[in-house]
Amino acid sequence: MVELTARWHRAMEEIPEAQWHALTAADPIPFYSWRWLVRLERSGSVVPPQGWQPCHLGLWQGEHLIAAAPLYLKGHSYGEFVFDQSFAQLAAQLGHRYYPKLLGMSPLSPVVGYRFFTAPGQDAAALTPLMLELIDGFCREHGIFSCNFLYVDPQWRPLAEAAGCHTWLNQQSLWSNQGYASFDDYLASFNANQRRNIKRERKAVQAAGLTVTPLVGEAIGPRLLERMHHFYAQHCARWGPWGSKYLTAEFFEQNADELRPSLVLFSAHRGDPQDPEAMSLCVQGNGCLWGRYWGSDVEVDNLHFEVCYYAPIAWAIANGVQRFDPGAGGSHKRRRGFVARPHASLHRWYDEGFETILRRWLPEANREQLAEIEAVNAELPFTASAPTLGELKAESAA
Repeated sequence: MVELTARWHRAMEEIPEAQWHALTAADPIPFYSWRWLVRLERSGSVVPPQGWQPCHLGLWQGEHLIAAAPLYLKGHSYGEFVFDQSFAQLAAQLGHRYYPKLLGMSPLSPVVGYRFFTAPGQDAAALTPLMLELIDGFCREHGIFSCNFLYVDPQWRPLAEAAGCHTWLNQQSLWSNQGYASFDDYLASFNANQRRNIKRERKAVQAAGLTVTPLVGEAIGPRLLERMHHFYAQHCARWGPWGSKYLTAEFFEQNADELRPSLVLFSAHRGDPQDPEAMSLCVQGNGCLWGRYWGSDVEVDNLHFEVCYYAPIAWAIANGVQRFDPGAGGSHKRRRGFVARPHASLHRWYDEGFETILRRWLPEANREQLAEIEAVNAELPFTASAPTLGELKAESAA
């Protein structure tokens, strides 16, 4: 039997695309595709000068990749959407250097699905603790304070927990398709007052002379993605130093050919959809839709809701999409049909005192998070009841 070898890769391109694809094909989330991760690195969006040093772990049997973990050394906590600044403050108070830290996620995208990817026929339950031991050794050797896996796959989570990872629950917004035949069917799930509100918001966009058209496939060309970068950069600039502008123009340009099959653009226009005045970029795959970026050249009431929520939901219904994750943040999502759900991040800390403090704090913090989610969902404007605390606990452990 060929001996297993661990290799640390400083770029995704060091791993052959076909070998990476063999590991991820069973659950093809676009954000973990080889091309998506490579384009983040090639475009200068996820590189050491931006605080992201690719440090991917590959487990090889000869020249055959049998397992891999996308990992990054981080010099800050930006672009993660799981806010651990309180951890960093605690570490500083205790006299520890919190950064750099080791991070596992798809960079810049709060998308549930992180795990150690294993080749078909391999035993994930056996490989997970082995890879965690390798990660622990790497972190201790290089004086790295913590390792953190964000937005983890619920099916992989128990394997990592069994190997000693600590769970921290946060919340996300999610729309689920309950078998709707049309957007009107979806509207019928709201109470009467909110149905009127949504209709009024959509009519305001129409009254401004704007039409929103979804664009996929060959309709998405380089010029349109250049416009998308303009909207994205402009929107980020409005928020000054908190604008979260992470992606370069090159990332959008490279998307035209490499990633176009995964993209859905929602163009708000007065005539030609190829000449938008506002636009949002969504990513599709495996029965899901993810909202990522948007921007506008015009100030129109409720345009953001139409381009980022209502039009994507209508498209999802028409195309049999089962779930729509609109992205991080925004309590206004609740009023427009997105239910709060728990998601888990997993953590390993390499200072015993710090680990003891967080291990004692996490259970109560997680209980409070689930209670908050239940309270938020109790206020949703639906005619049917929201998930109960018991259902949310079961879902977070699934």
